[in-house]
Amino acid sequence: MSGPLAGIRVLDLSRVLAGPWCTQILADLGAEVIKIERPGTGDDTRHWGPPWLKDEQGNPTAQSGYFLSANRGKNSVTVDIGQPEGQALIKELAAKCDILVENFKTGALEKKGLGYEALSAINPGLIYCSVTGFGHTGPMASYAGYDYLIQAQSGLMSITGVADGNPGAGPQRVGMAVADLTTGMNATIAILSALHHRSKTGEGQQIDMALLDVQVSWLGNQALNYFCSGEIPKRTGEYHPNLVPYQPFPTSDGQVIIAIGNNGQFARFCEAAGRAELAEDPKFATNPQRVANREELVAIICELTRTRTSRDWMESLVKVNVPCGPIQNIAEVFEDPQVKARGMKIELEHPQVGKVPGIANPIKFSRTQQVYAKAPPLLGEDTDAVLQRVLEKTPEEIQSLRARNIL
Repeated sequence: MSGPLAGIRVLDLSRVLAGPWCTQILADLGAEVIKIERPGTGDDTRHWGPPWLKDEQGNPTAQSGYFLSANRGKNSVTVDIGQPEGQALIKELAAKCDILVENFKTGALEKKGLGYEALSAINPGLIYCSVTGFGHTGPMASYAGYDYLIQAQSGLMSITGVADGNPGAGPQRVGMAVADLTTGMNATIAILSALHHRSKTGEGQQIDMALLDVQVSWLGNQALNYFCSGEIPKRTGEYHPNLVPYQPFPTSDGQVIIAIGNNGQFARFCEAAGRAELAEDPKFATNPQRVANREELVAIICELTRTRTSRDWMESLVKVNVPCGPIQNIAEVFEDPQVKARGMKIELEHPQVGKVPGIANPIKFSRTQQVYAKAPPLLGEDTDAVLQRVLEKTPEEIQSLRARNIL
C-alpha cells in the first residue's frame, strides 16, 4: 500500500496529542513516521489509563486507549536526547528526513542543539513544525499550554454550556481536547503547504503552531458576531445564536435535532408538522423574525414534536429535505448504518493483542488511498530496524549505543 505522501519521511519528536495527531494524519497519508520516545517510559500517554486495551482473552494489557488513538502507522525509536550521543543521532536522522514535528517548550530543543537553525544548517530542505501552547513570540511564549487552559483563555468555554439564568449554567469545556486536535489538523495543513513551497523552491522552513492561535481562529462566526455587533456572545446552551429553529426538540420517546437553515426548509417543516400557516405568520416568516421571536416559536414547535416519535419525525422530515437527526452516544455512533457504510471504524493487527480498533481517517480520495499498515507501536519496537535502514548503523554500533543507555 502507498498513499499520496509515499516517499516522505517524518521525524516525530512530539508526544501527548496535538503533535501525534498531526503525525498520525501524515502516516495515514503514506508518510514514513519515525517517532522518537524516551527509553524506558516513552510517550506520556502510554501511561494514561485506564482504560487499557484488552487482549483476545479479555485481559487488560499495557496499551492505553489514549496512546492508541494517535499513534498508528509510526515506527517507535527510543533515543535519550538528553545525552550528546542521543542528540547526534537526532541530527543524523534529521538530515535524512523531510519533516520534523516537535512540541517541546519554546527554546528547549535549541538548548540541546536541535532547534530549527541548527538542523536546517544540516538539511536546508527540512520542514520543522513546532507546536506549543502559546507560540514562539509574545509574553506567554515560555508558558506551558494545556487543552483545558486553552479552551478557557481562547473564549471557547465562554460560549459553551447552559445559558445564564438556567439550572447548570456556567462555562464548560468541550468533551474532546479540541484545541489539541484542531492544532494537529492545522499543523498538517501547514506542513503540506510547506511541502508544496519546497517542491517549487527547494527551501524548507519553520512552522510556528500555537494552540491558543488555533482555538481563537476557531471562534469563527461567533467572533464575527462580536465584531459586527459589539456585543459579547454568550452561552446559548442547546440553541443556535443565529438560526431558529436549530436545536433539540422533545418527541414522544426522546429528542431529535431539527436544524433549519432557510425559509424554504421552515415552510416545508411547518407543512409536514400540520401547521403550514406558521410559515406565513409575520413573526416567523423569515429567519431574523424567527430569531426575534425565538421563545414563542420554540414553544409551539415543542408542542408539535411531542406528539410523534423520534423515528417518525426523522423519516417524515428527511422526505421533505428538512435536516433532522438523532442525538447518539458513542456506542450508537459506531452502529450507525451511515458511519458503517463510510468505514469509520478500522482494525489493525497488533503483535501482542491480536487486533487494535481505531477510527479511520475521514479523508476519501478517488485515486490514492489511506495507509493503515501498522498498529500503534510497542515502545522502541522499531529502534534497530530504523537505525539500520535509515542511518546504516551496524548491529554492533546499535548494541554499543544501547549499552551506554543512549537507546
